[in-house]
Amino acid sequence: MPINHAIQTAFRGLKANKTRSALTILGIVIGVTAIIMVVSLGQGAKNLILGQIQGIGAKTIGIVPGRQPKGPTDILATLTASLKARDIVALSRKDNVPHAQDIMPVVFGSETASYGGETYRPTIFGGNELMADIYDSYPDRGRSITADDVRSSADVVVLGQTVVEKLSPDHDLLNERIKIKGRNFLVIGILPKKGGASFINFDEMALMPYTTAQNYIFGIKHFNRVVVRADDELNVDVTVNDIKSTLRELHGITDPEKDDFGIETQADALKTVGTILTTMTVFLAMVAAISLVVGGIGIMNIMLVSVTDRTREIGLRKALGATNRDILMQFLLEAIILTGIGGIVGILLGTGLSFAISLVITNVFGLIWSFTFPLGAAIVGILISTIVGLVFGLYPARKASLMSPIEALRHE
Repeated sequence: MPINHAIQTAFRGLKANKTRSALTILGIVIGVTAIIMVVSLGQGAKNLILGQIQGIGAKTIGIVPGRQPKGPTDILATLTASLKARDIVALSRKDNVPHAQDIMPVVFGSETASYGGETYRPTIFGGNELMADIYDSYPDRGRSITADDVRSSADVVVLGQTVVEKLSPDHDLLNERIKIKGRNFLVIGILPKKGGASFINFDEMALMPYTTAQNYIFGIKHFNRVVVRADDELNVDVTVNDIKSTLRELHGITDPEKDDFGIETQADALKTVGTILTTMTVFLAMVAAISLVVGGIGIMNIMLVSVTDRTREIGLRKALGATNRDILMQFLLEAIILTGIGGIVGILLGTGLSFAISLVITNVFGLIWSFTFPLGAAIVGILISTIVGLVFGLYPARKASLMSPIEALRHE
């Protein structure tokens, strides 16, 4: 029987049982829809996070205190205060790190803030006058932290929108004084609302000079992080090596394996986060693909029922000259057509839902979320659904083709 005639016969067989056909492809539709949504939303999340890391700048280098853990026994080694003022002085010297354009010590933690009877616990983020430029955290009202504020350990603070809303929902806090750890701070600036778009959520932060945070909030002499900005992207690797050499000499370290600090570059962060997000997306897509196997089993079961219900039809076709190969081809094509249609519907449904979710995330939550159509996942979804139809439709089709025409015609 010509292939085009076999396809027409298969379509007629499916049209004769529309409800059964629709229920048969439901499992495939759900499976492919899940794969498309997982991959599309996973790519959107990856683009969002990597975009925020890139926004900090490719020239930015982070120095973190403590030995970087290589196993469970090294965790306590990370809890050290290895970055101090003398390190900032050494790193600032051009003969030590000639390509270091900017250096900013960072301290952070959490403390309760209060105003007019309202309280909120923001993240306290202490930096210097470079903070606004490095993290793109310029106030839309008021001013940023200045070098004079840092030198004098001034009691000034720049607030994120969430902090303002929690402490004073109906009153502008600019030029007002709030209490943090019992100390009065003048609000000199209000940051624009960024939502969760920032890799660091500045909406929930209170920015102040790091000297103020060290002396009056946390009572520490060390830094939680040091940010170094190279003068050029091409000099990042050289700058990293200069930083390592300077700190090792200052800390008396001769074995690099015993470094009491770690170096993070944006390239490293992009690579690490990208790998993690890609792995998670692939893992979730594989979990979603399990539903395709379940759907394939459902197709096999329903096709077996279909073979039983259409026994007389099979006998009649054989009596009229249809060969075993013709019957096998018809039922196999029915299974492949069903899963193929299910795959296409799943792609369309998954794409539509992913696009709708992207719009909701962008408009409701204020995230810079880009919709991505996962072409690779769509192609894989079609291929897998077709293979599922071929594999799980083979047994029912073979069973139908081996029926005896005489026994089939006698079937009631």
